[in-house]
Amino acid sequence: MSVTETGATVWLTGLPSAGKTTIAYELAGRLRADGHRVEVLDGDEIREFLSAGLGFSREDRHTNVGRIGFVAELLAANGVKVLVPVIAPYADSRDAVRKRHQQEGTAYLEVHVATPVEVCSERDVKGLYAKQAAGEISGLTGVDDPYEAPESPDLRIESHRQTVQQSAAALRALLTEKGLA
Repeated sequence: MSVTETGATVWLTGLPSAGKTTIAYELAGRLRADGHRVEVLDGDEIREFLSAGLGFSREDRHTNVGRIGFVAELLAANGVKVLVPVIAPYADSRDAVRKRHQQEGTAYLEVHVATPVEVCSERDVKGLYAKQAAGEISGLTGVDDPYEAPESPDLRIESHRQTVQQSAAALRALLTEKGLA
């Protein structure tokens, strides 16, 4: 006989190279080690498979976030801890995802990985800041395209002031506090 696990969506929003994905995978490993069912819905992978063909206009970004939110809620409603490291630059898009979760009675936490753009551009994990500076791309979130930081997230992580392990521990503590881990 299996025990029913409470699922939840944990949305990690922040600028490119803020540390969202790194923190999500660190937390996923910890949760799996404790026997939780976990999925990471990485924004880059989602764009390649689920949202192929979408661009980076406000409308396309909203559609992308909506699709990810739908899949996350579906998984979470079925007992999976879903970690979503996705920029989701617009507050209204994130709010729509939160509302969908609330309507379905599914746990949802918003985590702002609040790393300053200067730190993100130094990290430049994917070379996006360098390409933007060289004029090769435009519409980079937080540089020449807007990023609406959450006003009251469930947790704010300053990844430039703590290690990945400390960030994952803070997020795990939040899950425990909310009765989700």
